[in-house]
Amino acid sequence: MIEDLEYNSARTQLRIPEYGRNVQKMVEHALTVDDKSKRNTIAKEIINVMGNMSPHLRDVPDFQHKLWDQLFIISDFQLDVDAPFPIPTKEELFKSPDALDYPQNHPKYRFYGNNIQLMINEAIKMEDGDLKEALVLNIANHMKKCYLNWNKDSVKDDVIFQHLVELSGGKIKLKTEEEELKQASDLVKKKPRTNTKKPVKNNRKKRNR
Repeated sequence: MIEDLEYNSARTQLRIPEYGRNVQKMVEHALTVDDKSKRNTIAKEIINVMGNMSPHLRDVPDFQHKLWDQLFIISDFQLDVDAPFPIPTKEELFKSPDALDYPQNHPKYRFYGNNIQLMINEAIKMEDGDLKEALVLNIANHMKKCYLNWNKDSVKDDVIFQHLVELSGGKIKLKTEEEELKQASDLVKKKPRTNTKKPVKNNRKKRNR
């Protein structure tokens, strides 16, 4: 009996473990069948078994496409059958995704972030008017909030106005005599401290006098 035992180290590696060993054995058996019509029948039965593991999805066309793709993956793309969907290739399914384009700019004031610069660029494109002035004032308040999160100390409005001029290339200027930004306490609200100490219970029993 010990000689008939199978160890995982001696078995082929499961290509899609969630389907288990039996499904992979069925696919490996299909690879040994010479008659293509029989292979087609066996492949459809294997798809039914795989679909039974997710019965609420097995009749959905997209899910059927996924099942056939997974069947070819389990067979290591060696199974020659007539599939109802385009047969994928190994290179197609496992090709590396395209690299994402990350912003490579290094702003002078990193604590403002890239979004502030994008907002300033959009404000520059706008026509002069009340809407633009309101947007610029909101940008300045947001810059002050970002600065406070980084600096943790009081920040003068003149500093924010000067930074706004620099980041806009001199195209946006707020009149420091007329404009006033929000107070630091309104922009960065401190979280109230919670008392984590549990009240001490007096477990002493009163003595009967």
